[in-house]
Amino acid sequence: MADIFILLFMIFIVVITLFPFLNVAAKSFNDPLDTVKGGISIYPRVPTLHNYRMLFETGSNLPTAFRNSVLRTVIGAVTAVLSCSMFAFVLSQPYFIFRKSFTLFLVITMYVSGGLIPEYMLIRSLGLINTFGVYIIPWLINAFNVIVIRSFMDTIPVSLQESARIDGANDVKIFFRIIFPLCKPVLATIALFVAVGQWNSWFDTYVYARGTTSLTTLQYELIKVLDSTRTTVTAQQDLQMLGTRAVRSPEAIKMAITVIATVPILMVYPFLQKYFVSGITIGAVKE
Repeated sequence: MADIFILLFMIFIVVITLFPFLNVAAKSFNDPLDTVKGGISIYPRVPTLHNYRMLFETGSNLPTAFRNSVLRTVIGAVTAVLSCSMFAFVLSQPYFIFRKSFTLFLVITMYVSGGLIPEYMLIRSLGLINTFGVYIIPWLINAFNVIVIRSFMDTIPVSLQESARIDGANDVKIFFRIIFPLCKPVLATIALFVAVGQWNSWFDTYVYARGTTSLTTLQYELIKVLDSTRTTVTAQQDLQMLGTRAVRSPEAIKMAITVIATVPILMVYPFLQKYFVSGITIGAVKE
């Protein structure tokens, strides 16, 4: 009896967990005029590819935007993990006399921000406006990521580094041959954090690269498409125009945009899930 109750309870949890995703997918594949009526659950009432067709017809820069988003996600994640891990390695060394000062400085930056205007002036002075580097360089160092990686490195026995130094290894060899491989769980977690942030980012494109079409990103293009499909007509007015295929439903387009923006990152997550679970438990247990 208890097993049946647990099984039913878990089925209930699965249903309420998957329902939002299935509902979004159903609306994205449903006729936009029929979507206005509401009442769509987990399957499209009037199946159609009209929303996706219109999305790609309206967003002529989507192929370029998709390429840039993939590039910034991959390059940004790799460079951020490498730079943050090297910084964390320096802070984890007991003989580094400024480790406490630098750690305090990192913590302060997590609570105090310079604001958008100083950041824009800095980016402009570095010559990153309308360049691909604006997607990479500002993401290289993140205080939270550095502290998380350093906390994981502190759990690695110091004797491993001491043994390597006795054998003649310098800090570079110790980092890449000993510390870096042992930090694979936390590095995979940080890579996932950075990749999701890079993939979902659109504001930096709007502020720093809006004038260059070749640097547009998927999220920015999807937001432009969504804005172009907004309408102030009421649901009743939409229903009166059932014969006009040009009518656009912001709700249906929004769901199609959500699917396009979410599916790629969902395809990556299962490969990093085991590292993500172990990475988020860092520091949970102290011995």
